[in-house]
Amino acid sequence: MVPGVEIAVGYVFAWAVRKARLVAGRADGEVDRVLETGMDRVHDLVTTTLGQDPALTRAVAEAGAETAGLSANTRQWLALSLNDRAEQDPQFAAALLAAVQAVQNAERSGGVSASGDGIAVNGPVTINATGAGSVAAMRIDGPVTVGVPAPTPPPGKAQD
Repeated sequence: MVPGVEIAVGYVFAWAVRKARLVAGRADGEVDRVLETGMDRVHDLVTTTLGQDPALTRAVAEAGAETAGLSANTRQWLALSLNDRAEQDPQFAAALLAAVQAVQNAERSGGVSASGDGIAVNGPVTINATGAGSVAAMRIDGPVTVGVPAPTPPPGKAQD
């Protein structure tokens, strides 16, 4: 099987289910923009290439059913149709793999994004400050004073 084909089938079906639910007014909240864009890209690439392929038509119909589920037969049929086209058209195969990888990257990153003065971080962040008079932060919004000794507790108070 050409790389990315089986995963693309899942994304195309997920896209169709989401669209069917939006049309029916049953959306489960806002879909992350990055994932949506990536899934749209996979869907557009597949539908442009396969057109009215019966396997794609069946998958879209199953996505719109009351109990949306992709049958094993339709999944296999659509994967075979995509694979056949990808084997015949190396440019399509490369574009499909790139589109699938873009969605996978968005899924792994959780669709991380920031706007305005925001800071987006994907993965662990380590911030260290060592030594006297050091400050470490991802962001500081306001004055920082370094090197000022801590206030001395009043006489008779226990120190920590």
